[in-house]
Amino acid sequence: MGRVNEVDAPRPSGFKDLFNGAGYLMRGIAWTARHPAQWLFGLIPALIVLVAYVAALTALAFAIEDLAGWVTPFADGWSDAPRTSARVVAGLAIYGASVFLAVITFTAVTLLVGDPFYEAIAVRVEESQGGAPPEPDVPLLVQIGRAIMDGVLLLLIALAFAVVFFACGFLPVVGQTVVPVIAACVSGYFLAGELTSVALERRGLRRRERFALLKQHRPLAVGFGAATFVVFLIPLGAVLAMPGAVAGGTLLARERLADEARDGHGGLVMG
Repeated sequence: MGRVNEVDAPRPSGFKDLFNGAGYLMRGIAWTARHPAQWLFGLIPALIVLVAYVAALTALAFAIEDLAGWVTPFADGWSDAPRTSARVVAGLAIYGASVFLAVITFTAVTLLVGDPFYEAIAVRVEESQGGAPPEPDVPLLVQIGRAIMDGVLLLLIALAFAVVFFACGFLPVVGQTVVPVIAACVSGYFLAGELTSVALERRGLRRRERFALLKQHRPLAVGFGAATFVVFLIPLGAVLAMPGAVAGGTLLARERLADEARDGHGGLVMG
């Protein structure tokens, strides 16, 4: 590919890019529909991680009443109606923050567990679009170490946001309307980072460089990731759509991010 003229090349508006980003998820799902063997192949790690997450969220649901009482000791002396209302809100906030955390970390954990699966899918997607770049000359143990470090960092960031959203969940009306929308956008941004990581890492880009690119294309990343977030909230959506999300992230990285990634000499890393 030729160089991108960053001055003359027109950039879509932020609002349009939100829809373009969501379109990449649809394109990824369409790609897996045309390649059912790759779709089935990509279900394996997602199913394994799903079982573990469902077990954890189910256990949390059974313990939610006790947890809601534990975080609202100030309501112990209240009359029945206000105390019940406070603890219902607390329970919803705890479970909502946990679901937010689960959705964000599900992708990272699934990509870590299923790295060989999704690497293969990403390569097939790139080959179908004209060819994949060569695999970087990085030892396997180094790749695994980087993946684990990135996953731990993402978990810490997700925990921080989950605490914030948990606290905001107590706000009347706003906590049940505006906060979930913000949570979907934030989680979508990080999901986009995870789902484009396979293709961008193949081009030699580390986590900081990848998120620098996403920052330059924030509406596009949020549109893609938020659409993925919503699909992942549908029962079994995270499993069934995971291969398509990886394919969509690969297309997004190849077509909109890779050509603008600068190498250490100020050139462009071509897709």
